Amino acid sequence: MNQLTVTTLTEACRPGGSSVLTLSTELAPAAGESAGIAPARFVRGREGTYAFETRYETAADGSGAAVRAVVIDSKGSSLNRVETAIMAAIRDGHPVLSRVPRLEVDYGRAGTFTDLELPHRFADGHLRAGTIDGKPTTDNPQYRALRDCTALNARPLLEASPGSLVFGAWDSTRKSQQVRFRSALVGETIGFLADQVTGSHIDPRGAARWDTVAPSVRLKAEDMRTLLAQLEPELSPGNVAAIRKEIDKAGKGTVSAAALGLGAIPPSLNGLGLVSCRRVLRHHVLSFSALRQLRFGLGTDGDTAARALLAAYALCGLTRSYAEVVYRANCDLVEKGCPTMVLDRRFGETEEFDALTEGVADALLEEALTAAGAFGVRWEGHILRVKGNPLISVGEASEEDEGA
Repeated sequence: MNQLTVTTLTEACRPGGSSVLTLSTELAPAAGESAGIAPARFVRGREGTYAFETRYETAADGSGAAVRAVVIDSKGSSLNRVETAIMAAIRDGHPVLSRVPRLEVDYGRAGTFTDLELPHRFADGHLRAGTIDGKPTTDNPQYRALRDCTALNARPLLEASPGSLVFGAWDSTRKSQQVRFRSALVGETIGFLADQVTGSHIDPRGAARWDTVAPSVRLKAEDMRTLLAQLEPELSPGNVAAIRKEIDKAGKGTVSAAALGLGAIPPSLNGLGLVSCRRVLRHHVLSFSALRQLRFGLGTDGDTAARALLAAYALCGLTRSYAEVVYRANCDLVEKGCPTMVLDRRFGETEEFDALTEGVADALLEEALTAAGAFGVRWEGHILRVKGNPLISVGEASEEDEGA
């Protein structure tokens, strides 16, 4: 196999070049085949559930069949992991990734957040609701230039928020000119269910909490009211209202302090159960076809170099995200082998490359940045800083998040 090079990326970014680069990794439960794992949990109505789908699975002999699968990590979550890895490297002072331009919104003591952390990236409401030099962000010429970008000239975003072009962004709340950039990188982790008979059935899972200090804590209503007043500044409004309702109902009786995190929780079968998978697959696709839709006003060669820079940026972040196989509690997975990396050469032809290491990916990004720099592209760590709107409460738990 060959090592991926900037030349390969550049050729793929030219008109008529390769369609996609696909990275795939076979995973397995860390505790063995008998271990159940917890897939990504979604909300349907007010109930938690898993996402079961029908997928086509190819066997080793080339045969295949439609089977039931479960989403372990969705596309959105998969991309967030890459963004998190990039931001961790930037905060650690990585010599190349620290040069990536970005947007920041500052909420003071609540923290500073970048376009790689905000859900809508360059068009996020936290940015739009803030101010730059005391004036609304939406009136700032540099920020307006980002919102006025199109696929025919996306250079302002290239030099201010390249993540918006790689991971996708949509200025969906704007009155007009709602520019939308599809994600050039997509990915997910799925598990092929061991039980194909029950398919999407979820067995309940037992759960309990033991309190060695006091297995059951019940207080007189007035004592509970006093304790609630002491802890109220740290509780969500919804939780406080629910506890007060219980106190009022109790009258002269007692109230359970379980809502304040006191006492044991009796064993129950109310939780979502784990699933058993006979095969787990993680894959990511980098679309050169998507990157080729972008123009930057740099001429044919300059636009190609800019696309190759975005491709190298995506791969640098993806490789760093692969450094840790971490999903969630009860979903510890291990690799069964190195990731495979296959370039589609068009018309049924493919080429396989060695799996990228962080060192190789970093070198790719640095070389691609130099090549794009020859056409005037500048990544010098520039930050467009926005002051967060004080009317927006940051870090306050929503009622939907409670108990998750």
